[in-house]
Amino acid sequence: QVQLVESGGGLVQAGDSLRLSCILSGGTFSGRSMGWFRQALGKEREFVAGLSYRGGDSYYADSVKGRFTISRDNAKNTTYLQMNNLKPDDTAVYYCAAKKAYYTGVYSLLNDYSYWGQGTQVTVSS
Repeated sequence: QVQLVESGGGLVQAGDSLRLSCILSGGTFSGRSMGWFRQALGKEREFVAGLSYRGGDSYYADSVKGRFTISRDNAKNTTYLQMNNLKPDDTAVYYCAAKKAYYTGVYSLLNDYSYWGQGTQVTVSS
């Protein structure tokens, strides 16, 4: 069974950096487009970043553009989200997501993803 496990969340101050990791097991990784979403208390789950399975095309929400970077290491079956200059508004549970093999679709669309991790908490204080 395909499984995604996130790690790297924590409690930090505004301006600090964190790197989240997401390891896929139980299925192919190199042929899947990947994404990161986040959900704050009382809010809808929102798109953060997406990356094509070839690794050449990346997409970001306007709120994180220029601060966050999504990347992948196919040899380690791992997707990363580097988060710099964190703000209190970045506080949320962050979820890793994977699409079906070789499917691209729309990276910002929640329903385009078929597999989800359990989430990792990121808390940014002022």
